[in-house]
Amino acid sequence: MNNDATTFKQKLSRAYLWLVPPVTMVVGFGIAPVSYKIYLPVWLLNACLIILSAYHLGLRKLWAQGPSGKQQAITALLLFMPWLLFSMFAGMGPPPSTLQGWVNTAAEQQTRYAILIAGGILLLLGAALLKTQLQATGENLYSILAFAALSIAMPLFIINMAFWGYYLTDAFRVFAANPDAKRPELYVAIKSLFYVISVAEVILMYLGTFLFAVALKITGSLSKPSARWFIGCSLIAILLELIPPSWPEPFGTAGFLVAIPAIPFVMYYLIGVRLLVR
Repeated sequence: MNNDATTFKQKLSRAYLWLVPPVTMVVGFGIAPVSYKIYLPVWLLNACLIILSAYHLGLRKLWAQGPSGKQQAITALLLFMPWLLFSMFAGMGPPPSTLQGWVNTAAEQQTRYAILIAGGILLLLGAALLKTQLQATGENLYSILAFAALSIAMPLFIINMAFWGYYLTDAFRVFAANPDAKRPELYVAIKSLFYVISVAEVILMYLGTFLFAVALKITGSLSKPSARWFIGCSLIAILLELIPPSWPEPFGTAGFLVAIPAIPFVMYYLIGVRLLVR
């Protein structure tokens, strides 16, 4: 009876953790933004439920297994902590589509991109521990390549998020205050530069997922079906990101979706959840 109750808690916890990213995306894109007085308490409740679910799923058992178990527990936490933070975006909604809307919510937009930067830092720390853990089991090729890909991607990601959250916010304030003023000549060139940075960063993040999935499959940390799923999704995302925005639908929209800043983190989040039940 006790074992049945434990199994039920684990299944419920796993289901809850799996649902966090899709529910966040559906609510974030499907419902108009709400006041922080509403979404912050809801987010705090969700954050507590995520931690509780992780505890029941395997965090407690891993922590009791000594140094190696604690390292795996911390690795898993660091990999899915970004999406614990990103779940706040369900209440924020997507960034405004107008210049004035961006200016009116400037503080919230800066908070959004600061959260994304924090998520990137947490992911890189988790990837460093995952690489060390895989190397300890004898996998010294794909884990190193995966971490190298992320080590290149994260500085680009942080620069890109700082551009959107801080450079563009200040630029939009100036444009809104002087709507008739001519845009600086470098404005378009800088946007083109950051488009290239964004493409490179997204491809490298999915490449990191692909390589980590191969390494986890080799060490037996991922089953063959799970590894194939991660590998297949990563390759599809890379191909979609390489498609020019000018291509006809649905390719343009699909490429846009895989490049949304929080989306590449979903794969690492799911790897983190998987590490808890190993």
